Amino acid sequence: MENEPVKNVYMQQALQQQAEVERVMRGGARKRKAAPRMNAPASPSGGVSPSMAPSGGGEWGGEESPAVEVRITGWWRYKRVIVPPNAYVVHTRMGQPDPLHCGLGISFSFDPALDSFLVAPATLQTIMVSANCICSERQGILVQGYVQWIIDDFARAYRKLDFSDPVDPMGVVNAQLREQAEAAIKDTVATMGIDAVLADKQPIIEELTTRLRTLAEGSGQGGEGLGLRIVTVQIKEAVVSSTRLWESLQRGFRAERNKAARLAELEHQREIQRQETEAEREREEDELASQEAISVKRAAHEATGFDREHAERVRRSQVEANHLATQAEHESRKLETEASLERKRIEIQTAQERARAEERAALEAAAFDLQQEENTRRARVQAEALAVEIAQKQARLQAEAELEKQRVTHELERKALATKAYLERALAEVELSQAQRKVDNDLTPEFVQQRLVELLPEIASKLPKPAELKAVNFSGATSLSPLVTELLSLVGAKALSGAAEEAPAAS
Repeated sequence: MENEPVKNVYMQQALQQQAEVERVMRGGARKRKAAPRMNAPASPSGGVSPSMAPSGGGEWGGEESPAVEVRITGWWRYKRVIVPPNAYVVHTRMGQPDPLHCGLGISFSFDPALDSFLVAPATLQTIMVSANCICSERQGILVQGYVQWIIDDFARAYRKLDFSDPVDPMGVVNAQLREQAEAAIKDTVATMGIDAVLADKQPIIEELTTRLRTLAEGSGQGGEGLGLRIVTVQIKEAVVSSTRLWESLQRGFRAERNKAARLAELEHQREIQRQETEAEREREEDELASQEAISVKRAAHEATGFDREHAERVRRSQVEANHLATQAEHESRKLETEASLERKRIEIQTAQERARAEERAALEAAAFDLQQEENTRRARVQAEALAVEIAQKQARLQAEAELEKQRVTHELERKALATKAYLERALAEVELSQAQRKVDNDLTPEFVQQRLVELLPEIASKLPKPAELKAVNFSGATSLSPLVTELLSLVGAKALSGAAEEAPAAS
């Protein structure tokens, strides 16, 4: 897998597109040679004019019908050509330098022995352009657009352009204009960055419009042009070819949007918690107020019952006293002395009972007041404790929200730093790859030989010097050749190793 060669996808696409363009350019000639008509009249030169055949009635050898519906009526040499009103036609005759008829929707008499004609549609043509471009950052971008054009001067256009294909007369012209459009788009995108191409496509449209109009309509300084008129040029979209690069371009925006969404969610949760705390406090205050009102009503009701019971007791005592007084009065008649003593005793007893009843009523009233004070004190203590608990809960919730906000902020900052480090590391890898490629390109055999020649004096100076010099005579060249060869190979190996070590240091 490591030794598998890397495929150049862009080069393969360019070769496929070039082959498709060549096929379209040669398609009209192949169709004219491969599909002769059955009953079409012959031209004076002995060939067959594709545009002279009618669209129906079995006149065509192939199954495809022509793009322009032309009817040929009459017989033998007395024929008439009926041209649709939305088609251009040029009618020529042998021996005449100029066309007999040239214009839009012109029908005419036709002599198949001497005449020839050519038809082309006058409708608006649309070319879909899809250009694989390389921007200034050496990244692939697919730019898609379309060009709409129309024939403006057919007398000039039929002399310079190929409309001879009966099935698709505009095929060759569309292919030529498409190649011009793709070349203009690639030249413009090559000088722009990715952000500029994705954000503003107006420079591409202006350059493409200028080039196509100069080609089709002429330069305005005496240039004739091709007799065409460019109606509109539009760029539909630009797509980054690398999925990883597209995700990297979107990562910053997505991080900002996630940060804003998270902060909004935290703010929403904080507002909900604040409203829930406020509602809980109001509910508890309402419960305390309700309990206090119930306690007051209960105390008032108990006081009313006590007063009623006390009044009933007093009334009963009075009734009993009156009854005893009546009995004593009746018995006084019998026994005045006993009655007088009994009256005194009853009066004393009644006074004692009244005193005891009053004392008991006073004690009960004091006990009720003490109970009321105790209930009020307990309610106040509970309210203060509840307020303290609510304040503590609010402080705890605020602290938790602040901690959560700090944690989210740290997490977002950490992710932003990680993203920045990843981008810097990717840029460093790209720069290192470019530097390595430059070194590989510069380290050629010619470069190594030049460095070897430059370093030979230094290599010779660093060779070990012999302790003594001796003169040796060799009998023939055959014995000297191996020694010289070995010495040169040793010197060359040292020179090559020195040059290879100095080349990375120099780069």
